[in-house]
Amino acid sequence: GPPLLFGCSAGGVIGGGRGLEQSPGFSLTVAHLPGVDLVPLRLEGDELPDLDAGPDAWEEALKLSNAAAPGFLLLIDPFSFPAQNFIMGLDYAFGRSIKIGGLASGGNQRGDNGLFLGDEVYRTGAIGIAMSGNIIVDTVVAQGCRPVGRIMSISKSENNLLQELDGRPPLEVLRELFSSASERDQQLMQHSLFLGVVMDDLIDEPRQGDFLIRNIIGLDGRTGTMAVGEMLHEGQRVQFHLRDAITSAEDLSSLLTRYADEERERSNEGALLFSCLGRGQYLYGRPDHDTDMFRDKVGSIPLGGFFCNGEIGQVGGTTFLHGYTSSFGIFRPAEND
Repeated sequence: GPPLLFGCSAGGVIGGGRGLEQSPGFSLTVAHLPGVDLVPLRLEGDELPDLDAGPDAWEEALKLSNAAAPGFLLLIDPFSFPAQNFIMGLDYAFGRSIKIGGLASGGNQRGDNGLFLGDEVYRTGAIGIAMSGNIIVDTVVAQGCRPVGRIMSISKSENNLLQELDGRPPLEVLRELFSSASERDQQLMQHSLFLGVVMDDLIDEPRQGDFLIRNIIGLDGRTGTMAVGEMLHEGQRVQFHLRDAITSAEDLSSLLTRYADEERERSNEGALLFSCLGRGQYLYGRPDHDTDMFRDKVGSIPLGGFFCNGEIGQVGGTTFLHGYTSSFGIFRPAEND
């Protein structure tokens, strides 16, 4: 079919296996996809079905059938579109499909960003491509954290309020963890502490990459409860996590090594990287850290992408909107599997 242009404005771009930050730049990644059907998608926020609508409503809104289990590339304007609701709806209606992408960056308010689809430039909403046929998309989602302490179960919670961990107030658990931590970890716990939530209840022994990392919003010194940037439910397993440049590098290395070991026989043809504006030079103090590591671990396949205002990727079979994350989509033909 005819070529299809798909892209957005960005606070930094990735192309040719390297990143360009804090200066003007342009990146173009070209893909030749024989036997792949591409369906362009364009939505404004008021066109989304209600969250309690059935899968049929989502298929109708997107003019797509779930039968082909298409993979989705998604680009969203963060100032004008409910990204989280959109991602939840896609997971509900297209549960077998991979979704990956990011929130456009570079702008500071509604109308600043651009979304490019075909011959059009949109200033609001979301765009996407549904891909089906001779294509497989693998994902690696590196959230840049490492666990501290042990895995615990939520014994009492309400919405996003964590009230008890293994029958104890979270603040009490944190104080105990802090007292036994190394000096480096104690420093990190004061400004870079997060909660990791196991999203797949069927995993017997969760490991790095199985946790959804979410911000700790606040602590109540009187009750010992904790507010978290995610809806919680009793019985979920959680573990505290820390993030810094060293940890982020180790996390990415571990996940890419695991992927390369598992997919050694696969004929990967290209990849896209949706990385957070808060990574790159800002985190590592040098450019090209994540792109260099991808090449070292996975190989010298073409790699494009951009630095995002939020990253879309799967954890435990569910798609989420992340922060401080590098979300890779790796493409190969299905016929070679």
